Amino acid sequence: MVTDQKACLGRDFFWVLEEAIKGGVDLVQIREKELFERDFITKAQRAKEICAKYNVPLIVNDSLSVAKAVNANGVHIGQSDSSMDIAKELLGENFPVGLSIEKLHQLESSGASKAWYYGVSPVFSTPTKTDTITEWGLEGIQSIKRITNKPLVAIGNIKIDNAKQVIEAGADCLAVVSAICSAESPEEAAASIRNEIEKAILT
Repeated sequence: MVTDQKACLGRDFFWVLEEAIKGGVDLVQIREKELFERDFITKAQRAKEICAKYNVPLIVNDSLSVAKAVNANGVHIGQSDSSMDIAKELLGENFPVGLSIEKLHQLESSGASKAWYYGVSPVFSTPTKTDTITEWGLEGIQSIKRITNKPLVAIGNIKIDNAKQVIEAGADCLAVVSAICSAESPEEAAASIRNEIEKAILT
């Protein structure tokens, strides 16, 4: 699950987060594009406490300083964010760093081999990711899967209707935003998507 304050539709962010975890979310990435650093740290710290209660790792999106301040379980960087080398220098060589991949040639870029996982972004175009120019689709996931052994995290308009297909195409994990954050019941939405993942694994 990737958090999105606006997608929570005015509801309490931490309630949505905890309900989603109750529904079966087993990894959380906290993403905040508009908060000052000190506010992001405060929010991430509380989110980490909720995640820790359920043994769920918390990954911080983009901000190396916030990840370090809250002792996050990992950090995710995009192609226009901090470099892999800077992330490793600040957080430690063994600190888990995920990397967004928007084009195939980026797999060959400096530092890409040090990534914990690759975020395939976006699989399908989505209003929550407006800074990307391509759409991978299911064939794109398959093409990356053929050339890397890194875990693939699929993000971009992932929902219950396509979750099973995305896993079958080769994704190891689904980064779901609106389909959980905006759902009437985040717990039920998370449970339904998890059920689709389990069906894909068993088939």
